[in-house]
Amino acid sequence: MKMRSRGTSTTTYGISQAVTAPALALAFGAASLLAQVPAAQATADLPQAPTPSVATLNRTLSAGTNGFPILTTTPGPLRLSLDDAIQQGMEYNLQQVLAQQNERAIRGEILTTGNALLPNLTAQFKSTAQELNLAAMGFKPSSLAGLNIPAGEFSEIVKVNTTAAQVNVSQALFNLPAYEFYRAAQKAELVAQLNTKLGRGNVALSTGTQYLQCIADASQIANAIALEKSDEVALRQATLSHDAGVGINLDVLRARVQLQNQQQVRISAENKLAKDKIALSRLIGLPADQELELTDTVPFAELATMTRPDALTLAFTRRKDYLALQAQLEVAQRTQKAVRYQRLPTLSASGFYGVLGETTGLYHGNFVAAGKLQFPIFQEAALRGETEVANAQIDKVHQQLASVKADIDQQIRSNMLDVQSNSDLVKVASSNVELSKQELSDAADRFSAGVTDNLPLVQAEATLAAAQDRLVQSEFQYNRSKLALARSIGVVETQYKTYLGR
Repeated sequence: MKMRSRGTSTTTYGISQAVTAPALALAFGAASLLAQVPAAQATADLPQAPTPSVATLNRTLSAGTNGFPILTTTPGPLRLSLDDAIQQGMEYNLQQVLAQQNERAIRGEILTTGNALLPNLTAQFKSTAQELNLAAMGFKPSSLAGLNIPAGEFSEIVKVNTTAAQVNVSQALFNLPAYEFYRAAQKAELVAQLNTKLGRGNVALSTGTQYLQCIADASQIANAIALEKSDEVALRQATLSHDAGVGINLDVLRARVQLQNQQQVRISAENKLAKDKIALSRLIGLPADQELELTDTVPFAELATMTRPDALTLAFTRRKDYLALQAQLEVAQRTQKAVRYQRLPTLSASGFYGVLGETTGLYHGNFVAAGKLQFPIFQEAALRGETEVANAQIDKVHQQLASVKADIDQQIRSNMLDVQSNSDLVKVASSNVELSKQELSDAADRFSAGVTDNLPLVQAEATLAAAQDRLVQSEFQYNRSKLALARSIGVVETQYKTYLGR
């Protein structure tokens, strides 16, 4: 409310609890940061991790419309290690960038919420020029006769120019709801930070898995090329034997069919590698036309055993989704407390000091100092509704915590079984490849000596090709399951090299 007269000016200000609406929205809004956590964890149960260096990664940047650097194609192939790929994904993957921007937005809302607890200081300056019709307002010469004012000195039209300047200040002295909402908002920032780190894990998981897939594709191509060269030798031998009159045309046809089959395998493997490289480029923010040269080979090392209880204990201190839910529980509890405190009175102080006077005349100082004590009388429906929402949020987070805790146990058990199983599969597949190579060598010797036709040779080569394919896939699955175990424990971001044996 404002009241003004020519010589004095008073203004009263009050601090209300209007802050509770946006603050409540922020506190409960933090829950949406975790709404996608269980789903994301269910679909991203594999490897991930960051800690790499991109010193060898030569990048060309161009400024985007929003100021975010966009990677452009570099001339020639870009040498890319697993470390480089993961670090690149951490920095330029779109989902990670969006998570960082969401974290920024939360920090901005926290500042807005905390402003209710800070002093509010404003300054204002006002100059007015007025022309008043006193006669229209009821002031006439006849009505002033009793004041002994000569009629000739009275003017019905008066011009008044005034200038005022003042500094206003207000401060909440006692406002527990605003304080608790601010504390809840601070915890909401922690939730956002943990979800950003959770996103880093998902990006690292996708990037690491895709890089390992590209390495597996390259191994398939190398095996296909080696078998193709062997088929060319077999075809040459069959042709020479046929031309010398000691071989049959069926051997030549069989060798040529086997060679073309192997060429199809190589072409298909090359196409798969090219597409997987494009997918890797997009995961780490590179253009699809960027040529990549992968510098790492297939890593293989036995994983040191860890007991399930130890893994669970570590997971409960490192899993970002679990920690984020714990922080979200604190947000909900702070919010519940803030809603309960809205039944308490609030105390604030306000005032101003300034000067007021005629623009070309004298000025006089004026001030107001006021205190305000506000009691909620009847807001029962709103308060009960907000309390019910807060209680429901707490129950919801408790249920999510119990579910995630069970999920962590299930994921660790499952991934430990996968690691053990895939380790055994790699050993069996490696032995099978060696036996298949020996079988192929024996079949080639028998065919060269003219003991048999080339049917056993073709069959032995097909057996070797299948064994090599199983070995490549077993190694890929073994590495992926180790990263999945690290992911389920929550240490993949810092220990992926250890789990891969690099």
